[in-house]
Amino acid sequence: MSRVRKAPEERRAEILESAAQTALDAGLERITLREIAERLGVRPGLISHYFPAVDELVAEAFARAVSGERDRLFVATGTPRERLAAFVARVESAEARVLGRLWLNARHLARFQPRLADAIAQQEALDEDRLSALIAAGVAAGEFIAAAPRDAAIRIWMAVDGLGAYANSPAVRSEPAYAGFVADACRWTLGLDRPL
Repeated sequence: MSRVRKAPEERRAEILESAAQTALDAGLERITLREIAERLGVRPGLISHYFPAVDELVAEAFARAVSGERDRLFVATGTPRERLAAFVARVESAEARVLGRLWLNARHLARFQPRLADAIAQQEALDEDRLSALIAAGVAAGEFIAAAPRDAAIRIWMAVDGLGAYANSPAVRSEPAYAGFVADACRWTLGLDRPL
């Protein structure tokens, strides 16, 4: 393997990006020093130089993968209702199943990996903050009804996670009852009088 000397921050970012893609493609269990080294064409020792413990790499790769999705979930333009509709469309899309699988995988492994459990808690808090702010904006605009925007956000995330729990099920693609589940939860939680 030929060596290419890169700046430490550039190499670390490259390792994390490769690990995040591995998590999305094959699952968090596939993040090993050897796997990431092979993907990057370097020796495993280089990976361990930046991440001495593989559980640190797993936690950071998970955070990188899900934080990249956050900006696609929360669009910056439009009314709160339009932004919520874009959020729902994204979380109910076929593309979102990849993230559903990753969250499902991470929650399972977090029982055994405290760093991953911490990363999950941090990412959940960021997601809840963004959705709470969107709901609060909708309440202020008179588009939503929610006495406690954070409580409403948590209920909607529970619906998203509930749908994500079926990410590996072929029924999600074929059974009509799965369609619109998160949209229905939003309507119920935010007192919407018509579909998003």
